[in-house]
Amino acid sequence: MILATSIVLIITSLLMVVLVLLHKGKGGGLSDMFGGGISSSLGGSSVVERNLDRLTIGTGVIWLAAIVVLGFLFKAKGL
Repeated sequence: MILATSIVLIITSLLMVVLVLLHKGKGGGLSDMFGGGISSSLGGSSVVERNLDRLTIGTGVIWLAAIVVLGFLFKAKGL
């Protein structure tokens, strides 16, 4: 169980790095390459950016849950 949770943590950590780098900063970002530069006038941000935000938040929640589960598993094993 510890190994599986550790693998989930590693995968989500790498995915978080990629997703954060894809976000648009002040001067634009890598998300412009994937259509993030085309903004809609209704919401202030593009559909791509909103979906990227949702994906980043979801990945962050899974990442946090993996850390908490690992903490409980290590405490239960006495490590």
